[in-house]
Amino acid sequence: MKRHLLLIAIAGLMAGCAKAPMATATPATPVDASKLKTATFAGGCFWCMEGPFEALAGVASVTSGYTGGTKLNPTYMEVSSGSTGHAESIQVAYDPTKVTYQELLDTFWRQIDPTQVDGQFADHGRQYRTAIFYHDEEQRRLAEASKQQLAASGKFAKPIVTAITPASQFYPAEGYHQDYYKKNPLRYKLYKVGSGREGFLKKTWGTAGH
Repeated sequence: MKRHLLLIAIAGLMAGCAKAPMATATPATPVDASKLKTATFAGGCFWCMEGPFEALAGVASVTSGYTGGTKLNPTYMEVSSGSTGHAESIQVAYDPTKVTYQELLDTFWRQIDPTQVDGQFADHGRQYRTAIFYHDEEQRRLAEASKQQLAASGKFAKPIVTAITPASQFYPAEGYHQDYYKKNPLRYKLYKVGSGREGFLKKTWGTAGH
């Protein structure tokens, strides 16, 4: 699906994107490794989820990968086929003294369409579902409260369907997927626009993020 969208979008966006500056690596935020905690989110295509979290002070790393399924050591092709039960996800290592889990939740909601069932934008299937995978009771409580607050805000006319579920084994994705938005800025831009994510985020929040 991603490759197809890139081909569709490239004709209309090539002129503008060709002039866009190359993405530069975000300097790692100095953190004490002993203080790090883990947060895991699924927001559809993981290419679009890394940048917004890497931009947060207190985030040490963001890893794209797969979780929530049954197959051991799944590959991208297996997950994208929808046969493993896994969702494309990101795992965030963060220092809670510098960035709170609530701030991570706020960032998460602003990257997705939480009303779309089993997919995100042009990507369809449970491998692209949205989910918050909590690692402890405090994360579960905050995630549930955050979801309820968003639902009550009236921001969306449809129900919020993002799942909140216990974290399970997380498998890092292949190396070429990591920091895709930095390594392939033009292709990333074409995908984000062509999938409909960028337009939705601009319309809903007034900004498309990274």
